[in-house]
Amino acid sequence: MFRKILIANRGEIAVRIIRAARELGIATVAVYSTADKEALHTLLADEAICIGPAKSTDSYLNMNTVLSAAVLTEAEAIHPGFGFLSENSKFATMCEEVGVKFIGPSGAIMDMMGDKINARAQMIKANVPVIPGSDGEVFTAEEALEVAEKIGYPVMLKASAGGGGKGIRKVEKAEDLVAAFESASSEAKAAFGNGAMYMERVIYPARHIEVQILADQHGHVVHLGERDCSLQRNNQKVLEEAPSVAIGKTLRQKIGDAAVRAAQSVGYENAGTIEFLYDENKGEFYFMEMNTRVQVEHPVTEFVTGVDIVKEQIRIADGQELSFTQDDIEIHGHAIECRINAENPAFNFAPSPGKISNLYLPSGGVGLRVDSAVYPGYTIPPYYDSMIAKIIVHGENRFDALMKMQRALYELEIDGVLTNSEFQLDLISDPQVIAGDYDTAFLMEKFLPAYQERLKEDK
Repeated sequence: MFRKILIANRGEIAVRIIRAARELGIATVAVYSTADKEALHTLLADEAICIGPAKSTDSYLNMNTVLSAAVLTEAEAIHPGFGFLSENSKFATMCEEVGVKFIGPSGAIMDMMGDKINARAQMIKANVPVIPGSDGEVFTAEEALEVAEKIGYPVMLKASAGGGGKGIRKVEKAEDLVAAFESASSEAKAAFGNGAMYMERVIYPARHIEVQILADQHGHVVHLGERDCSLQRNNQKVLEEAPSVAIGKTLRQKIGDAAVRAAQSVGYENAGTIEFLYDENKGEFYFMEMNTRVQVEHPVTEFVTGVDIVKEQIRIADGQELSFTQDDIEIHGHAIECRINAENPAFNFAPSPGKISNLYLPSGGVGLRVDSAVYPGYTIPPYYDSMIAKIIVHGENRFDALMKMQRALYELEIDGVLTNSEFQLDLISDPQVIAGDYDTAFLMEKFLPAYQERLKEDK
């Protein structure tokens, strides 16, 4: 087993990885920017090393500095967490070149799955259902018009190298396509250095279903069931649950098998997530993309399966075989995760950095977990993602989990910064959410307008 690993990340995921490593008896190195000097991950790790100024391009995204820190501290492996360098194939390859193990898939596999067009072609080969769309890259608006004509409106334009909601446009009719194509392509070029686009028919509304897989270096691939991530704002997830209420036993098996085939077809290694869109009306599911890293919402899967995904990631990278087979995986009960962000829901969810003057994170009881990196007196810097905590609950059934989450959100106290905790409490208490009757359109089109109306009235 590794003696020492470096965590190339910050915030709650860095803390989460440090905890897993410590339980495995592995020493840890934290890296931090000048803005994170007092951050919890720097205090919990065995060593901490400053890698540059606040701006993430000069610190957490600076590959040479991160690698130098690993070499300097004699770390044998690097865990990238999520975000930052976690899906950067160049970084994964550089790690390999200097003899530091990257805890994740190889750069070649990342490239294959990160390029949405390649990934789509690969899935067709592996007999995984894909969304009707373009056969490859679409380079001009004229081409885009032809494809749209063939697959039918509405269509989604997506940047081939995209992620994080950039370079995506939904187009309802032909007359809007040219302008949307040009703006999405130039946005993608600015964000990823690549303006190539591809197109898909819009499956909307739908359920956003993702399947967690683990694959070792010995060819074993196991899926850990699915998560429902349909509650999203501007393509960013807000609340996640496992298992999905929309999926029965037969479909669960089908979608799980498809995810395993997808991972096997590319010789995948480590933790990954296969994302699908599920059209409830037709009972069909389609491959959307693969995330070649651990996900923010991995704890809900850990709760219902009892598998520690981060520990498994480390063991896989160390060359160990998976200690379980598909038959060993059983789904028990129901888990829900709420993301707590430092943001102002009344002001279009604008980030709300600042100093936490008072903090009480919910605790106690069976089946409650809070992953966070904040503490009283901690100042949330304005430079990074606004997520400050994840509240995860596990109940015997979905209703039990919902009640537990309500209880936890009632208990949460954060003073000094604005958060979305009341928004989350309202969402979890909504009759449609309680009934499990929601899709990817629900939050933006139904819940949010009504919520904003209530905020106006309360003023």
